[in-house]
Amino acid sequence: MHTTTRGKVVLALGWFVLAVVLLATATPPARAASPAEAAAPEIPAGVSAGVAVYDRETGTFTEEHNAHMQFRAASVVKLLIALDHLWDRGPSYSLPADDRSRLDSMLRASDDDAANHYWSNNGGSAIIDRMSAHLELEDTEGPPAGYSGYWGYTALSAADTVRIYRWILDRAPAALRDIVMSNLRASTRCGKDGFDQRFGVPASFQAPWAVKQGWSGFGDTSDCSNTTATTAARRSIPAEASDVNLSRPALHSTGTTGPGDRSIVAVFTLHPQGASFGAAYTDTTRLVRSLNVPGAVKRTGTWFGTWGSKVQVRADATTASKALTTLPAGVEVQVGCQKRGQQVSVPPYTNDWWAYLPLYGGYVTNIYISSPDNKLPGVPLC
Repeated sequence: MHTTTRGKVVLALGWFVLAVVLLATATPPARAASPAEAAAPEIPAGVSAGVAVYDRETGTFTEEHNAHMQFRAASVVKLLIALDHLWDRGPSYSLPADDRSRLDSMLRASDDDAANHYWSNNGGSAIIDRMSAHLELEDTEGPPAGYSGYWGYTALSAADTVRIYRWILDRAPAALRDIVMSNLRASTRCGKDGFDQRFGVPASFQAPWAVKQGWSGFGDTSDCSNTTATTAARRSIPAEASDVNLSRPALHSTGTTGPGDRSIVAVFTLHPQGASFGAAYTDTTRLVRSLNVPGAVKRTGTWFGTWGSKVQVRADATTASKALTTLPAGVEVQVGCQKRGQQVSVPPYTNDWWAYLPLYGGYVTNIYISSPDNKLPGVPLC
């Protein structure tokens, strides 16, 4: 049969329309944007981050950003060290008094000497191999070859950290779970090495929360008071020794928050070379505050920068009152209210206004708050 040119065009158009109709009926609806796609975490300039937030109530992730990126774990690896030490001690999971005290200090105050003890006595990198297999971790690896004694250089990701917490909360024997979580809920303000542990999750959300924090690359000690500082494991190695970045300062905030440990939060960060602990503390906390964390209640107040070093937080608005702790130099703080108190002079400034910091439960003179006026704008009276 002979078909005219016009007929060929009509026939082609017919087949095209049919194909479009068939394709439309065969293609599934587009996937709805996930929460992570809808609102990405606010990562400060110069910061590299791996983020995962898991809602245990719905069984879904509300945030994922570089979730499988490997970071040096720093003290977050103490979760695995503790689980490994407790693993075969059921059903009671009891420990001799001195050992239990050591384990508690490692989890609550991030005691490096305790971690060194368990690392040396329980097989070093074999701890990581055992726990990776038990917990089915995907991104976790022991320290690089030649540096097996450096437990802080274990490679860990935000995704694997969520897996660790999910195992503790949902699968671990109750006695083991209670040992670990009770210690994380009792996390001390100051780490054993003198660093402030209240960044990230504790700084962003009201209790209840339970945290295991990590830090590396900020020197041997910081200013957090009421602590006996130790310098164990504060060592550095050439970055080329591992695919994991070992040179940039690292600050990690991990744990749970909300009633019933509803949300698991894992935030791993690397900061620019030379960044101060206060600057990293501020940037990490800003990142955590930007996250969608179901069940968590954000702290209320107004955020201000600070200046000066060894700035003391006191029980009341006077220098004669008890010193509660010391602020990390240059850290951003949340002010809940302010009141007049003792007049303080730090030339060329004189001020009798004091700011109440809910996170620290005490006051600092407004002199050290970065604001042009003695009285802070927009902050209510105590």
